Amino acid sequence: MSTDPTRTYDVIVIGAGPVGENVADRTTAAGLHTVVVERELVGGECSYWACEPSKALLRPALLRADAAHVPGLDPAVKGPLDVEAVLAHRDRMSADWQDDGQVAWLASAGIELLRGHGRLAGEREVTVETPTGDTIRLRARHAVAVCTGSRAALPPLPGIEEVRPWTSREATSARRAPERLLIVGAGVVGVEMATAWQALGSRVTLLARGDRLLPRMEPFAGELVTERLREAGADVRFGTSVDGVRRVGGEVRATLSDGGQLGADEILFATGRAPRSQDIGLDHVGLTPGDWITTDDTLTVSAVPGDWLYAVGDVNQRALFTHQGKYQARVAGAVIAARAGGTPPHTGRWARHSATADTAAVPAVVFTDPEVATVGLTVEAAERAGRDVEVIDYDLGQLAGALQYRPDYRGRARILIDRDRQVVVGATFAGPGVAELLYSATVAITGEVPVDRLWHAVPAFPTLSEVWLRLLETRRDL
Repeated sequence: MSTDPTRTYDVIVIGAGPVGENVADRTTAAGLHTVVVERELVGGECSYWACEPSKALLRPALLRADAAHVPGLDPAVKGPLDVEAVLAHRDRMSADWQDDGQVAWLASAGIELLRGHGRLAGEREVTVETPTGDTIRLRARHAVAVCTGSRAALPPLPGIEEVRPWTSREATSARRAPERLLIVGAGVVGVEMATAWQALGSRVTLLARGDRLLPRMEPFAGELVTERLREAGADVRFGTSVDGVRRVGGEVRATLSDGGQLGADEILFATGRAPRSQDIGLDHVGLTPGDWITTDDTLTVSAVPGDWLYAVGDVNQRALFTHQGKYQARVAGAVIAARAGGTPPHTGRWARHSATADTAAVPAVVFTDPEVATVGLTVEAAERAGRDVEVIDYDLGQLAGALQYRPDYRGRARILIDRDRQVVVGATFAGPGVAELLYSATVAITGEVPVDRLWHAVPAFPTLSEVWLRLLETRRDL
């Protein structure tokens, strides 16, 4: 093992996923010499084990579901999906788990890449253990950004590791469809993977500890997804958890909370996320290894003095979505550049250097059949926050655009309007194709567009976006 002399940069970024890449891009564009440290693949979880492969698995399933309900197309899509072709497409969308393209992009942007395991070693100091066993010491003139993301959290069941359970990584990179797949978890990963693998030929059993799917969203969203999963052949069970699990030969055997037993070829635990912060040197800067890293709205780590340490993306637990982490990266990059130039950050609600959307307008799409799209508050969240809101619902199946999309269209839309300010503060859509409605709702919330002004935003006919007019008309007629 050898240790090179300390290398000095303006900015050090630990983690080259989409968040780290965007922090580095912003600081480099601002003229700051930036290095990114990565121990796995450049591009991170989203590119290889989450967003890209999961949507590649889901797209054929959702397209077939739509086509099967369109006159003239329905006879053409009655057969099973070509599983090998779907998995090959998934592999292409994941770049065959090779990061050459993203490494080339870093170089084209003028960002230096250092492969190895980065750890904080003190104020503005990072050590990197390279794949060859060497140790390289780095020092930052201005900032260190921790962008290490999150990992799947497994429940503390005895012997769970010996079972070789699937997490989101295995579920999105599997080489074949298991005959029987048991999924534990009612959140986004659970319902998306149930949708994908049921369509690819697996017999899926989905266990939800609570009484509904997608428990953080409006109840009607989970109800519609449950209905379609069951119609597709999935076994969806509520009020059920796994108390024990073991593998006997090639079979997984799960003991359920009601005392029952279930057998499967594979078991996927989609039971939450944990920060990738266990072995990154947090103890060297007064933080606790394995904890989420708390920041203020400038993404500066609150508990570390000196305004030099930033935590961006999943690792700070503010909003665990790739797009939200990239938003934070844009904010953090601007903050780092401002401070490096001697300018205090401009903070405050919706200011350039404040990640306001993390608390006011986080958009999310669940790519199930039907799709679910949500941004801002739900009714339950508004009640917890003591917000006085009007709740306006509309049956999406009444739209001409929806009936053009699928003659038997089933879906629902809801907006929440702040009674005092008369602006939209939450929106949820559930139905085929609703993902493309989400940006308009996000703009309405972040722009704090008065409801009276929304009357003048004319939707094209016949499109799903006409739901905005119908929601406003429903409110008028209440």
